Amino acid sequence: MSIYEKKEFTDQSLITAEYLANNRSFSMKRVARALNQLGFIGPDLVSAYKNDPALRGKITALPELLLYAGVWAVFFHRFAHLLFALNIPFIPRLISQVSRFLTGIEIHPGATIGYGFFIDHGQGVVIGETAEIGNNVVMFHQVTLGGRGFATGKRHPTVGNNVIIGAGAAVLGSVFIGDNSKIGAATVVLNDVPAESVVVGNPGRVVKQSGFKIQGQLDPIALNNSVPEAKLVHCIVVNAENHNEKQQPALTCQ
Repeated sequence: MSIYEKKEFTDQSLITAEYLANNRSFSMKRVARALNQLGFIGPDLVSAYKNDPALRGKITALPELLLYAGVWAVFFHRFAHLLFALNIPFIPRLISQVSRFLTGIEIHPGATIGYGFFIDHGQGVVIGETAEIGNNVVMFHQVTLGGRGFATGKRHPTVGNNVIIGAGAAVLGSVFIGDNSKIGAATVVLNDVPAESVVVGNPGRVVKQSGFKIQGQLDPIALNNSVPEAKLVHCIVVNAENHNEKQQPALTCQ
């Protein structure tokens, strides 16, 4: 099963000390996956063009893309990751540090990144060794996908597909960010985030899920809120507001 399939993002069995050992061990499957990622360079460029309004529609878009630090950082990482998968010592880390010096973006060679990855602006971004990033993810400057304490094994976040992470956000520990979620600027995420969520604040809390606003003092992350529950909360809140304003009839909440 591909690491980018949704099931992988909810598989708690990944959080084991064996993960890191497997991540560092040589296997043809791992090398094949790294080779496949070299083919993601094209989709990475397309993603940069589509997600930056400053580029769209410009005749000089392609040469301007070559000036983007985020594009170069991901380009360097694709090759460093392949060498890391081949268990070649030193060189992958050297490439990542040269990339950091040139771009201001630090991506550990062990990090696994899907296609269509775009880092806008990029300065100060840090992505840890066991981080896993899905497809079509957009990330802004000063984002950290880091660990907590001195944990070993799978200690960095797993980010689903089509996720946007705002400037200055920190996602810490082996947490899961569900598909199609948005992490607000300067948000600190310490818990799993359901799919289709908008998370803001420090500590991060879900304020919208599947298009429904989450109101009141409930913490949907702590409650492991599901989509039907989000709809129920929304219905209850609307009824309460209607009651206060003496509006009828009440909605049926199921």
